[in-house]
Order: sequence, then structure tokens, then C-alpha cells
Amino acid sequence: EREAPRFCCQAGAGGASCRAGNTNGGVIMQAASTMRAFPGTLPTVISERLSKKFSRNLKERAIEAGLFFAAFLSVLTTAGIVYVLLKESVLFFTHVPIWDFLTDTQWTPLFDDAHFGIMVLLSGTITSSLVALCVAIPLGTTIAVYLSEFASPKAREIAKPILELLAGVPTIVYGYFALLFVTPLLQTIYPSLPGFNLLSAGIVMGIMIVPTVASISEDAMRAVPMSLREGSFAMGATRLQTAVNVVVPAAISGIAAAYILGISRAV
Repeated sequence: EREAPRFCCQAGAGGASCRAGNTNGGVIMQAASTMRAFPGTLPTVISERLSKKFSRNLKERAIEAGLFFAAFLSVLTTAGIVYVLLKESVLFFTHVPIWDFLTDTQWTPLFDDAHFGIMVLLSGTITSSLVALCVAIPLGTTIAVYLSEFASPKAREIAKPILELLAGVPTIVYGYFALLFVTPLLQTIYPSLPGFNLLSAGIVMGIMIVPTVASISEDAMRAVPMSLREGSFAMGATRLQTAVNVVVPAAISGIAAAYILGISRAV
């Protein structure tokens, strides 16, 4: 039978050397280190093949430099954005008092009597976001529960890509949909509703963030261990009771993250 190589290392004042050979005395490998051997330390042995790979070391250094440059560029870009915002804000508040900016209820920057009140913008954003959440949270959570607990694998394979596709639709498309379809539909119910209103904007924003809420919530529910479902079924619970009382509470952290991401997209 073929024996494994035997290794032998010798350390001296001028360096250290290692040999590996078989029982017949044939030398398989020999490597010598050029570092001095210090008392109480082991000698460092470097393969001759790796020590001559200068191009390999050069490529690794180039990759490290490229990654560092990419990270530095992202930080520099963020710092530049913050600098421009601060600079323009200081220039803006030299002409508009901060108190008027925070308390004024009009936003008419292009009129002769210009007003720069942020309250009307904040109130509109908060109102439309609340309407959107009232639409997206119930609808998105219901879709997530269905896909996670009730849908067949084939139905899930069809519906999940559609949700992912709807999440990538540009917001301008939803804006035209709200203006040209949802608003005339609401005006048939409320004839006095103006063309530009927060109700249609909030409803369409809710439809826009439904795919985000449903997709992330469904992933969180699918991550719940099957043992929890089996224990609920063993206690006599139905699939709906298991989904509402077991799966949803177990996945509440992921569902909350889905709601937060939906709010951020709506805002």
C-alpha cells in the first residue's frame, strides 16, 4: 500500500526549512522561509509557487482598491446631497422666515403674493397616506393570507410573479389611472368632488402599495414553521383559525416591516 508523506521541519539561526518525503526517501516538496527564526515562535513556511505569484497579488490589490473606491463614491455622493440641501435651505430661509414656513397654510410660490407654507403639503401627504393605508393594509394582508395558507402551489406560482410585476409599475402610471379613471368613477357617486382630490389619490396609492405589502407579508408567513400549523390542526383548529390566530401573530414582525415599506413607498 502507498504510504502518506512524512513531513520534517528544521529551524536554524538563518531560517527554517521543511521537507516531505515517503518511506523510500524520495523528496516530494521542499520549501524554505527567508524569515529569521525567533525563540518561542514557529517558523513561517511559504510555498515557492505562491511566493512567485506577483500578478495574483496585484489583481487582489486592484479589486480591493476598486471596492474601496465604490464605497467611497457612495459616501461622497450622500455627503454632496446633504451639502446641497443644507446650502439651499440656508439660502431659502434667508428670504422666508422659519415660523412662516412652518405655520402658513398656503403654498403659492409662483404668485405675486408668494406663500411658502409647508402645512398644506404635510396635511395632504398625511391624509392621502392614511387613505392609502386603509386600502392597502386590509387588502394586502388578505392576499398574503390567501397565498400563504389557502392557495394551491400552481395558483401561488401564477399570482406571486404578477404581484412582483405590479410592484415595479412607475408611479406616473398610477397617477394617470387616478386622474382618468378613478376620479370620474368617484364623481358619479359624489358629483361635487373636484378633479384633483385626495380621495382618488389615496385609493390609487393604496392600490400601488398592495403588491409590496402582500408580497413581503406572504414571505413572512411562509417562514413560519410548519410545526406551529400542525399543532394548531391537532387541537382542532380550522385553516382560517390557524392562519389568523397562529400564523399571523408568529409573522407579525415581517408583516410590520411590510407595512413600513408600504408607508415609505406611499409617502
